[in-house]
Amino acid sequence: MAKILSLKGAVVGEIKLPKVFMTEHRPDLIQRAVVSEQSEKRQPYASSIGAGLDSSADYFGRRKGAYRMTVNRGMSRLPREKTPNGGLGRVRLIPSSVGGHRAHPPKGKDYAKRMNNKEYDLALKSAIAATTSKEFAEMRGHAVAEIKSLPLIVEDVFEKASKTKEIIEALTALGIGLDMERAEKKTIRAGRGKNRGRRYRKKKGALIVVGKDAGIVKGARNIPGIDVVSVSELKVELLAPGTQSGRLTVWTKSAIENIDSAFN
Repeated sequence: MAKILSLKGAVVGEIKLPKVFMTEHRPDLIQRAVVSEQSEKRQPYASSIGAGLDSSADYFGRRKGAYRMTVNRGMSRLPREKTPNGGLGRVRLIPSSVGGHRAHPPKGKDYAKRMNNKEYDLALKSAIAATTSKEFAEMRGHAVAEIKSLPLIVEDVFEKASKTKEIIEALTALGIGLDMERAEKKTIRAGRGKNRGRRYRKKKGALIVVGKDAGIVKGARNIPGIDVVSVSELKVELLAPGTQSGRLTVWTKSAIENIDSAFN
């Protein structure tokens, strides 16, 4: 049995945890699942098949006869543009020519690392079960000194909190105040990433899992490090950012009751 807390941190009831919270910890599957999710976000990159080949150029050698023949004319025997009145223009089509296609363009490789459905489901169950361990949360760097026990389960009225102030007050009452302060701190990234739109490195804070969005997504979007997701859209990467399980997670009562829907 797990305790249900109010928005002020008081115990208002109890709920039986589903069997998914008793799943064995499988860090190997969690890592594979996160890498699989990240790989599917990378789009294949390639040049167009006809890039650099959209030209009138053609090769005119000895067998073409006298018409536009390049033999014995002091011209390189390469594909050339067809200019008016039967002349020949600049070399085209080949990589070394102006306007020609690239020598070795990217081939449009598919970077996705796919995973079996049953393995992914087991990884998701394992990541969910890891949210009940304070040890895993501390290993991830979360500040859990003020939290008495995990998992953190709150009443469903929390889903209707549409103001940032209300959500911050509720999370502070649940003992997540220190972790929110930790997530507010950001550091300057080392290397070239500073010049590519990712100057700062930000920390991951708590994850809020709800049964349905009744305004909380809008209210929590400006809180550093906080993510809100419905239980039906739960992913392994949200529960284990960077492939490391044990993210500090706040569940609503309806999310616990409907958690089986994540595996349908």
